[in-house]
Amino acid sequence: MATKKEEKQFEKERKAAIKAREKRMKEIGLEKFLTPDQIKYNKRQKVIGAVWPVFRFLILFGLCFVILYPLIFMLSTAFRPNEQMNDPSIIWIPKNFTMQNIKDTWKVMKFDKTLINTIILNLVSSVLQVATCSITGYGFARFKFKGKNFLFGIVVMMIIVPPQITTIPLYMQYAYPPKIVAKILTLGKSTKLINYGWTMYLPALFANGIRAGLFIFIFRQFFRGLPKELEDAAYLDGCSPLYTYVKIMIPNARQSFLTVFLFSIVWYWNDYYVSSSFFTNNDTVALMLKNLNTTLAKTLFNNQSVSVRQIIVWLEAGCLLSITPILVMYVFLQRYFVEGIEKSGLAN
Repeated sequence: MATKKEEKQFEKERKAAIKAREKRMKEIGLEKFLTPDQIKYNKRQKVIGAVWPVFRFLILFGLCFVILYPLIFMLSTAFRPNEQMNDPSIIWIPKNFTMQNIKDTWKVMKFDKTLINTIILNLVSSVLQVATCSITGYGFARFKFKGKNFLFGIVVMMIIVPPQITTIPLYMQYAYPPKIVAKILTLGKSTKLINYGWTMYLPALFANGIRAGLFIFIFRQFFRGLPKELEDAAYLDGCSPLYTYVKIMIPNARQSFLTVFLFSIVWYWNDYYVSSSFFTNNDTVALMLKNLNTTLAKTLFNNQSVSVRQIIVWLEAGCLLSITPILVMYVFLQRYFVEGIEKSGLAN
């Protein structure tokens, strides 16, 4: 697979070859031998060559504005003293920087405890989901069985159907589970699973967690792209399907596993709808951020009615704290993440 640098070089050489050919044709007077369609085509290519760079610049500039503007505003506000928010002379760079906003928000969000709870919840859920979704995707990619198309249609429906439709039935199951099951899972502490991590672990264990349908589809596409001869050779050596999957397919699907794992981590990290349905306490970073407005008014302003403008510096500090762990993870795993997307077929 050609890299972006090689593709750019190839495109540059192609355009140079076209220009050289046109120049040569003018020199030897061959333009008069071109058909009208060929002349129109050459003119059209010239117009496209002149317009496309401008159009591409506008698209990239618009995307950068949409993506970078909130980040720049967040950084500018999170380290700005609150009184400077009403100073008309300050637009982006405050007169002085402060870490007090970060300290206050850290304390209000109980960020150390919340961060540990979120990491544990995300890691366990993501590992379970990657394992079960990979097995499911491998089954759809390599095996033939009755009802395969119907079941894969259900997987597609998992991608299309919003979580709001399934949340209420799941809540009823977790609120009123079999007492024996609840006692075992909660170590005898409760007869309900609400406010326990099992509300996230159980769906992930059965390939039905957050965005599980998309992950099954990714694994299916990736395994279908691997040579069938790998498995045939393993079967000839006496390997069982499970042993073949563990020893042959998983090592060849490392990038795909990492891609799905990163996607799963990010979606579990940012999820607040599903979490707020099963957790009444602010146990995750997303829930803390969702309720930060109310928590700040209660902690810093003694339950007084405050506007967003009055507490925006702490809100932006909370956003900065929330995205920092994900950004750090992405910085170290960016190369593997991009490779995984390319090889899983998502970039096509």
